[in-house]
Amino acid sequence: MKDDNFLKEHNAKALWHPMGAPGDSLANPPVIITRAEGSRIFDIDGHSTVDGVGGLWCANLGYSNDVVKEAIAKQLYDLPYYSAFAGSTNPTAIEASMAVQDFFAEDGIGRVFFTSGGSDSVETCLRLSRQYHRIKGQPQRTKFLSLKKGYHGTHFGGASVNGNNRFRIGYEPLLPGCFHLTAPYPYRNPYDETDPAALAQKIAAEMVDEIEFQGPDTIAAFIMEPILGAGGVIVPDASFMKLMREICTKYGILMIADEVICGFGRTGDWTGSRHWGVKPDMMSVAKGITSAYFPVGAALISEEVAEVFETADSAAAGIWHGYTYSAHPVGAAAVTACLSETLRLDTRTNAAARGTQLYEGLLGLKEKYDIVGDVRGGHGLMTAVEFVSDRAKKTPMDVATVKKIQKGIYDAGAMVRPAPPNIMMSPPLVITEDEVQIIIDAFDTAIGAL
Repeated sequence: MKDDNFLKEHNAKALWHPMGAPGDSLANPPVIITRAEGSRIFDIDGHSTVDGVGGLWCANLGYSNDVVKEAIAKQLYDLPYYSAFAGSTNPTAIEASMAVQDFFAEDGIGRVFFTSGGSDSVETCLRLSRQYHRIKGQPQRTKFLSLKKGYHGTHFGGASVNGNNRFRIGYEPLLPGCFHLTAPYPYRNPYDETDPAALAQKIAAEMVDEIEFQGPDTIAAFIMEPILGAGGVIVPDASFMKLMREICTKYGILMIADEVICGFGRTGDWTGSRHWGVKPDMMSVAKGITSAYFPVGAALISEEVAEVFETADSAAAGIWHGYTYSAHPVGAAAVTACLSETLRLDTRTNAAARGTQLYEGLLGLKEKYDIVGDVRGGHGLMTAVEFVSDRAKKTPMDVATVKKIQKGIYDAGAMVRPAPPNIMMSPPLVITEDEVQIIIDAFDTAIGAL
């Protein structure tokens, strides 16, 4: 490894960073994180902070789980790679698929298709949903419905169903046939509806209207996050996902639950779908499946959908889609170890308790500071603070001020993620009570210093 002076001098000069402008990274070099321990990260200058972002909604087990690390190391020596394309497999892939199937059995999941990450998993679900209808003799079902504010990765398919135009405008035209419904966002919505249950009913009516307008027999799938993560931790009413499920069932539309963030305990339940009492037809997962120790994702298929593929003529049901690293043996070893540790540590219980602590602590800051317009969370370790310059008018806070607050929070001991006018948190699911309090106190310090 080069010395610190070399790293600082060349920071962002060769590497383009995701989710940012190259020029901004050159003007404001990124923080260089050199090591991590438990739920803490350390930068190149030795500054220690509680990781309130969990890497990127993904380091569920923190950074010090030796069981997962040892499983990865052993597999590297036994079999570092072999293809899982039809005709060959490996022992860890078989074991991991069974572990995933068991983990999601309560959600009605019967089959697993491994990918390299969340965007891949969404892409796979979208493709398979079209193929499902084609097998059933309805090839005209090609359209997709999704929610504004929803986030579904960055592939062309995922960007097309994404509900944030930041991920779309620079890359249009995208996939045709993608239509977006109002987000279940009581703080801001075109209906000016602040009652979450009433808003859920209005969006359900909107969905039915859109289906009837498009033609029910033209729509392949509806995709949603059980709790909208990157769009601002938007928590829908408890009735919302059930309403969407009922409508999908009525019109023969597949429901895809994007569990990339919500899955594996982050909502206080093992899945976001289970949290709301819904069984989807497909799920996209990643992140917590290995706690980010190795890049793995998966598309999960319900028993009912799987039966259609497995009993059809192979010419129609052939899955001519996949990735070089699908069911990678090292990744599969990480999956099995991570799921075992996730269950052993019962991370969902800690996520529920610490999520309530974080949410209530930040609600207290809303009472203290007028610039805190909205605090969202209370369902596991997913929390957002939305800043405003005028609370009565809900005027979004300017980007520079939000970034200044984020920097102040970092200096005070917590890493959080700015997405102006929001600052979002998704800490490791093993975070302690004292570490959550550090995040709350860091917010208080940073806002108070403005």
